[in-house]
Amino acid sequence: MADQTHVLFVEDDDVIREATQLALERDGFAVTAMPDGLSGLESFRARRPDIALLDVMVPGLDGVSLCRRIRDESTVPVIMLSARADSIDVVLGLEAGADDYVTKPFDGAVLVARIRAVLRRFGHAGGGDRGDAAAGGGVLTFGELEVDTEGMEVRRAGRPVALTPTEMRLLLEFSSAPGTVLSRDKLLERVWDYGWGGDTRVVDVHVQRLRTKIGQDRIETVRGFGYKLRA
Repeated sequence: MADQTHVLFVEDDDVIREATQLALERDGFAVTAMPDGLSGLESFRARRPDIALLDVMVPGLDGVSLCRRIRDESTVPVIMLSARADSIDVVLGLEAGADDYVTKPFDGAVLVARIRAVLRRFGHAGGGDRGDAAAGGGVLTFGELEVDTEGMEVRRAGRPVALTPTEMRLLLEFSSAPGTVLSRDKLLERVWDYGWGGDTRVVDVHVQRLRTKIGQDRIETVRGFGYKLRA
Protein backbone atom coordinates (compact mmCIF):
# COMPACT_ATOMS: atom_id res chain seq x y z
CA MET A 1 0.00 0.00 0.00
CA ALA A 2 1.20 3.47 -0.87
CA ASP A 3 0.70 4.86 2.63
CA GLN A 4 2.73 2.13 4.35
CA THR A 5 6.01 3.05 6.00
CA HIS A 6 8.80 1.46 3.99
CA VAL A 7 11.57 -0.15 6.04
CA LEU A 8 14.93 -1.20 4.58
CA PHE A 9 16.24 -4.07 6.73
CA VAL A 10 19.82 -5.29 6.21
CA GLU A 11 20.65 -8.50 8.10
CA ASP A 12 22.78 -11.47 7.02
CA ASP A 13 21.27 -14.05 9.40
CA ASP A 14 18.48 -15.74 7.41
CA VAL A 15 16.40 -16.68 10.45
CA ILE A 16 16.54 -13.23 12.05
CA ARG A 17 15.95 -11.49 8.72
CA GLU A 18 12.88 -13.54 7.83
CA ALA A 19 11.36 -13.52 11.33
CA THR A 20 11.87 -9.78 11.77
CA GLN A 21 10.48 -9.02 8.33
CA LEU A 22 7.33 -11.01 9.10
CA ALA A 23 6.94 -9.31 12.49
CA LEU A 24 7.30 -5.83 10.98
CA GLU A 25 4.87 -6.65 8.17
CA ARG A 26 2.32 -7.85 10.72
CA ASP A 27 2.60 -4.41 12.32
CA GLY A 28 1.78 -2.74 9.02
CA PHE A 29 5.23 -1.89 7.66
CA ALA A 30 6.36 -2.57 4.10
CA VAL A 31 9.77 -4.25 4.38
CA THR A 32 12.61 -4.71 1.92
CA ALA A 33 15.07 -7.18 3.45
CA MET A 34 18.62 -7.53 2.16
CA PRO A 35 21.37 -9.99 3.23
CA ASP A 36 24.43 -7.75 2.80
CA GLY A 37 25.54 -4.14 2.77
CA LEU A 38 26.10 -3.76 -0.96
CA SER A 39 22.62 -4.99 -1.88
CA GLY A 40 21.29 -2.83 0.95
CA LEU A 41 22.91 0.27 -0.53
CA GLU A 42 21.58 -0.58 -3.98
CA SER A 43 18.08 -1.03 -2.58
CA PHE A 44 18.32 2.22 -0.63
CA ARG A 45 19.23 4.17 -3.75
CA ALA A 46 16.53 2.49 -5.82
CA ARG A 47 13.60 2.78 -3.40
CA ARG A 48 14.47 5.49 -0.82
CA PRO A 49 12.90 3.90 2.27
CA ASP A 50 11.35 5.82 5.15
CA ILE A 51 13.74 4.24 7.66
CA ALA A 52 16.72 1.87 7.58
CA LEU A 53 17.53 -0.92 10.05
CA LEU A 54 21.15 -1.95 9.64
CA ASP A 55 22.92 -4.81 11.37
CA VAL A 56 26.48 -3.83 12.24
CA MET A 57 28.08 -7.10 11.11
CA VAL A 58 26.96 -7.78 7.54
CA PRO A 59 29.16 -8.92 4.64
CA GLY A 60 30.22 -6.92 1.61
CA LEU A 61 29.77 -3.52 3.18
CA ASP A 62 29.46 -3.50 6.97
CA GLY A 63 26.59 -1.73 8.66
CA VAL A 64 28.66 1.20 9.90
CA SER A 65 30.08 1.88 6.42
CA LEU A 66 26.60 1.51 4.92
CA CYS A 67 25.28 4.02 7.44
CA ARG A 68 27.97 6.51 6.38
CA ARG A 69 27.04 6.04 2.71
CA ILE A 70 23.36 6.59 3.47
CA ARG A 71 24.09 9.63 5.60
CA ASP A 72 26.19 11.14 2.77
CA GLU A 73 23.11 11.02 0.57
CA SER A 74 20.13 11.40 2.89
CA THR A 75 18.83 12.31 6.32
CA VAL A 76 16.56 9.24 6.40
CA PRO A 77 16.44 7.81 9.95
CA VAL A 78 18.82 4.94 10.65
CA ILE A 79 18.68 2.43 13.51
CA MET A 80 21.69 0.17 14.02
CA LEU A 81 21.34 -3.39 15.28
CA SER A 82 24.19 -4.71 17.40
CA ALA A 83 24.68 -8.05 19.13
CA ARG A 84 26.64 -6.50 22.02
CA ALA A 85 25.38 -3.57 24.08
CA ASP A 86 28.87 -2.71 25.29
CA SER A 87 30.50 -3.02 21.88
CA ILE A 88 32.42 -0.14 20.36
CA ASP A 89 30.34 -0.90 17.28
CA VAL A 90 27.45 0.92 18.95
CA VAL A 91 29.43 4.15 19.25
CA LEU A 92 30.89 3.75 15.76
CA GLY A 93 27.39 3.39 14.35
CA LEU A 94 26.18 6.51 16.12
CA GLU A 95 29.25 8.45 15.04
CA ALA A 96 28.58 7.34 11.46
CA GLY A 97 25.22 9.08 11.62
CA ALA A 98 22.79 6.54 13.07
CA ASP A 99 19.94 7.99 15.11
CA ASP A 100 19.52 5.10 17.52
CA TYR A 101 20.43 1.47 18.07
CA VAL A 102 18.80 -1.71 19.31
CA THR A 103 20.67 -4.61 20.91
CA LYS A 104 20.17 -8.17 19.66
CA PRO A 105 18.43 -10.36 20.58
CA PHE A 106 15.56 -7.90 20.63
CA ASP A 107 11.90 -8.17 21.42
CA GLY A 108 9.74 -7.45 18.38
CA ALA A 109 7.50 -5.06 20.31
CA VAL A 110 10.54 -3.10 21.52
CA LEU A 111 11.89 -2.80 17.98
CA VAL A 112 8.54 -1.57 16.66
CA ALA A 113 8.27 0.94 19.51
CA ARG A 114 11.76 2.24 18.77
CA ILE A 115 10.98 2.54 15.05
CA ARG A 116 7.78 4.46 15.74
CA ALA A 117 9.59 6.75 18.19
CA VAL A 118 12.23 7.62 15.58
CA LEU A 119 9.60 8.22 12.92
CA ARG A 120 7.62 10.51 15.24
CA ARG A 121 10.79 12.46 15.94
CA PHE A 122 11.50 12.88 12.25
CA GLY A 123 7.93 13.97 11.62
CA HIS A 124 8.35 16.68 14.27
CA ALA A 125 11.58 17.92 12.72
CA GLY A 126 10.13 17.88 9.24
CA GLY A 127 7.39 20.45 9.72
CA GLY A 128 4.52 18.98 11.71
CA ASP A 129 4.05 19.30 15.44
CA ARG A 130 7.50 20.38 16.54
CA GLY A 131 6.92 19.99 20.26
CA ASP A 132 7.67 22.35 23.11
CA ALA A 133 11.23 23.03 22.00
CA ALA A 134 10.02 25.18 19.12
CA ALA A 135 7.35 27.00 21.10
CA GLY A 136 7.35 30.71 20.40
CA GLY A 137 8.89 30.42 16.93
CA GLY A 138 11.14 32.99 15.32
CA VAL A 139 14.90 33.16 14.95
CA LEU A 140 17.01 32.60 18.05
CA THR A 141 20.54 33.99 18.07
CA PHE A 142 23.47 32.76 20.13
CA GLY A 143 26.60 34.60 19.06
CA GLU A 144 27.28 33.60 15.45
CA LEU A 145 24.68 30.80 15.68
CA GLU A 146 21.13 31.42 14.39
CA VAL A 147 18.32 28.92 14.90
CA ASP A 148 15.19 29.47 12.82
CA THR A 149 12.58 27.46 14.73
CA GLU A 150 9.88 28.12 12.11
CA GLY A 151 11.87 27.40 8.98
CA MET A 152 13.81 24.63 10.78
CA GLU A 153 17.10 26.06 9.55
CA VAL A 154 20.40 26.74 11.27
CA ARG A 155 23.11 29.18 10.24
CA ARG A 156 26.57 29.68 11.65
CA ALA A 157 28.28 32.95 10.77
CA GLY A 158 25.66 33.38 8.07
CA ARG A 159 26.30 30.00 6.47
CA PRO A 160 23.70 27.21 6.52
CA VAL A 161 24.42 24.23 8.76
CA ALA A 162 23.11 20.84 7.64
CA LEU A 163 21.64 18.93 10.57
CA THR A 164 19.86 15.61 10.69
CA PRO A 165 16.35 15.74 12.17
CA THR A 166 17.66 14.20 15.41
CA GLU A 167 20.40 16.83 15.66
CA MET A 168 17.81 19.52 14.96
CA ARG A 169 15.55 18.25 17.72
CA LEU A 170 18.50 18.20 20.10
CA LEU A 171 19.47 21.76 19.22
CA LEU A 172 15.87 22.92 19.64
CA GLU A 173 15.84 21.52 23.17
CA PHE A 174 19.02 23.38 24.04
CA SER A 175 18.00 26.63 22.37
CA SER A 176 14.59 26.65 24.08
CA ALA A 177 16.37 27.01 27.45
CA PRO A 178 19.82 28.55 26.93
CA GLY A 179 21.99 28.39 30.02
CA THR A 180 19.82 25.69 31.58
CA VAL A 181 21.44 22.33 32.30
CA LEU A 182 19.61 19.44 30.63
CA SER A 183 20.38 15.98 31.94
CA ARG A 184 21.05 13.07 29.61
CA ASP A 185 17.93 11.31 30.87
CA LYS A 186 15.81 14.39 30.15
CA LEU A 187 17.25 14.64 26.63
CA LEU A 188 16.55 10.93 26.04
CA GLU A 189 12.96 11.53 27.09
CA ARG A 190 12.42 14.69 25.04
CA VAL A 191 14.47 14.04 21.91
CA TRP A 192 14.47 10.25 21.62
CA ASP A 193 10.97 9.82 23.05
CA TYR A 194 12.15 7.23 25.55
CA GLY A 195 9.52 6.57 28.16
CA TRP A 196 11.95 4.11 29.70
CA GLY A 197 15.63 4.07 30.53
CA GLY A 198 18.01 4.38 27.60
CA ASP A 199 21.71 4.33 26.85
CA THR A 200 23.11 7.80 27.49
CA ARG A 201 25.88 7.14 24.95
CA VAL A 202 23.26 7.99 22.34
CA VAL A 203 23.06 11.49 23.81
CA ASP A 204 26.81 11.91 24.20
CA VAL A 205 27.60 10.98 20.62
CA HIS A 206 24.87 13.20 19.19
CA VAL A 207 26.03 16.13 21.31
CA GLN A 208 29.55 15.66 19.97
CA ARG A 209 28.25 15.48 16.39
CA LEU A 210 26.25 18.65 16.98
CA ARG A 211 29.29 20.42 18.44
CA THR A 212 31.34 19.73 15.31
CA LYS A 213 28.68 21.54 13.28
CA ILE A 214 27.75 24.52 15.46
CA GLY A 215 31.02 25.04 17.36
CA GLN A 216 32.76 22.97 20.02
CA ASP A 217 32.34 25.61 22.73
CA ARG A 218 28.65 26.32 22.07
CA ILE A 219 27.43 23.35 24.15
CA GLU A 220 29.03 23.07 27.56
CA THR A 221 29.41 19.85 29.54
CA VAL A 222 28.36 20.25 33.17
CA ARG A 223 30.15 17.31 34.73
CA GLY A 224 27.86 15.02 36.68
CA PHE A 225 24.70 16.77 35.50
CA GLY A 226 24.43 17.06 31.72
CA TYR A 227 24.80 19.73 29.05
CA LYS A 228 23.76 23.32 28.46
CA LEU A 229 23.82 25.76 25.57
CA ARG A 230 26.04 28.78 26.15
CA ALA A 231 23.91 31.86 25.70
